[in-house]
Amino acid sequence: MKRILVTGGAGFIGSHLCEKLLNEGNEVIALDNFFTGNRSNIIHLLDNPYFEMVRHDVTMPYFAEIDEIYNLACPASPVYYQYNAIKTVKTSVMGAINMLGLAKRLNAKILQASTSEVYGDPDIHPQPKTYWGNVNTLGARSCYDEGKRVAETLFVNYYRQNKVKVKIARIFNTYGPKMHPNDGRVVSNFIVQALQNKDITIFGDGSQTRSFQYINDLLSGFDKLMNKTAEDFIGPVNIGNPNEFTILELANSILELTNSKSKLIFLPLPEDDPKQRQPDISLAEKVLNWKPEISLKTGLLKTIEYFNSLLMKSF
Repeated sequence: MKRILVTGGAGFIGSHLCEKLLNEGNEVIALDNFFTGNRSNIIHLLDNPYFEMVRHDVTMPYFAEIDEIYNLACPASPVYYQYNAIKTVKTSVMGAINMLGLAKRLNAKILQASTSEVYGDPDIHPQPKTYWGNVNTLGARSCYDEGKRVAETLFVNYYRQNKVKVKIARIFNTYGPKMHPNDGRVVSNFIVQALQNKDITIFGDGSQTRSFQYINDLLSGFDKLMNKTAEDFIGPVNIGNPNEFTILELANSILELTNSKSKLIFLPLPEDDPKQRQPDISLAEKVLNWKPEISLKTGLLKTIEYFNSLLMKSF
């Protein structure tokens, strides 16, 4: 049994990770300040004697005796990370410093949940981990993009200078049950709108592309990355589904799967919204022997079922 700390443990990805780690026989501490995390995501875990939920903000130091850390704490949706841009930067940067300090003191292994947003609006397609990115440091999205880029810098330098056992995963668009219905991300937006027969709001003309990864595939990638020794591989490595779809294709798929009467409406594209997003996962395939297994249709059906149940409870 390992004692594992998950920051952002009540969030969409964090709560799924806590479940997985507990099911594997570990002891889990989940930290969350509940800005975007939701207690309902982890309330069923509270009776487990090996699970502990702590309300805590990672911008402040935290001390516990643990073996591994998954550093997931940071709002990931533009709706939330732009709400308080300074706080978003602090969460990424100060959170990384505090968790790396804890890992250094305990000689613990630590995984950083980085993001495809470090590539910005890419000039190279698909995006390999060697691409340095095209990020507007002054734009509305920069609080998130640059915060995650600095966090990667901190992780790699703690590894070089202090021999901390770090892992860096660059997460591409991930979806599934437990997403917040109002988080502003495209999959949850479209599904909720379709289930309520409301207009589906597409920003731009819908020709921009994304690659959508189901939550179980991401957790499998985390597992393979964390279980590689630091000497073998630290990353960064892209963890995402390389199958690329336009936003318009996604909208039409959701309309079909929900049998919705919703209409498509088109709104102006937000500032610095990437035109393309597709991971080059050749490194993950080679080094981690990992690739996603769940198709978009299969994942969407599971996610639609979750949101349908959630909306039914609200009436």
